[in-house]
Amino acid sequence: MTDHSVCTITFAFITAMACFVCSLPRTFSGLSKIATFSAIFTFISILLVVVFAGIGFPYTGGKPVEDPIVRIIPAPGTSFAAGLGAFLNISFVFIGQITLPSFIAEMKEPKDFWKSVTVVTIAEIVLFSVIGALVYAFTGSQYIQDMAFSSLGNDLYMKVSFSFMVPTLLFLGVLYASVSARFIFFRLFDGTDHVGNHTFVGWASWAAILLVLWILAWVVAEVIPFFNSLLSIMGSVFGSFFGFIFWGVAGLRLSHADYGSGFYKTRGFRGWVDLFAHVSLILIGLFFLGPGTYVRTDPDLNHPFR
Repeated sequence: MTDHSVCTITFAFITAMACFVCSLPRTFSGLSKIATFSAIFTFISILLVVVFAGIGFPYTGGKPVEDPIVRIIPAPGTSFAAGLGAFLNISFVFIGQITLPSFIAEMKEPKDFWKSVTVVTIAEIVLFSVIGALVYAFTGSQYIQDMAFSSLGNDLYMKVSFSFMVPTLLFLGVLYASVSARFIFFRLFDGTDHVGNHTFVGWASWAAILLVLWILAWVVAEVIPFFNSLLSIMGSVFGSFFGFIFWGVAGLRLSHADYGSGFYKTRGFRGWVDLFAHVSLILIGLFFLGPGTYVRTDPDLNHPFR
């Protein structure tokens, strides 16, 4: 957005400090209202990406530079690492988030969470699939990038569409910082008056934890030169657990608590389906953790041996 490294780092620092102030509230009640505006801005942003990809890329003088190449199956000679890496990029979009248990904990009726998460999952599958397919169809394999904004090939189009994502990025930063700070805060003050009451020590500790987290986040995002590789490794390692293994184990424990150790026998066909589904989630997570981490750390995705 700034076209200058110093301006980018400064802008990121100012944004981090703004997020720090917005993440000071210790509950999600305020974020729920901000999330609505965030969703609206996100929809506008991705809609602009599709429109700009359709009308302005990759054109020079009114004629395409090269007709987009769209493939249903991978190109011949695609290595295992490159193919699995592309699959992981898609699958990570749909992975269940670490924030979900925190949302459930603050709901008035936690048992109704499955309704909202079902609606959200269906909506995101439809939206992400349609948007991704359209952008890929307009840009092709030659120009598609990891971020759809980077695929536009036009600096003005990219900045206009990405500008609508700024409120969403602020919201997501505040959300994840709050969840991370809550994890640390509750471990430090579990069972004390500082958790549920307005005490000086509680608020000072909460602010200090957030400040440290935001400074570390800024350093990792803007100073460390291998951030993309670090992000990929973190996605494989933590996405495998929070996206699959955690939910598989949680489902088995819930079934065990409700129906006993032999739930898959006493419930008949539904019990066996339940067991198969949750064990499959665990195995998929282990696959992400093993070959997925290997692919993310492969320095050369097109190496012939891979």
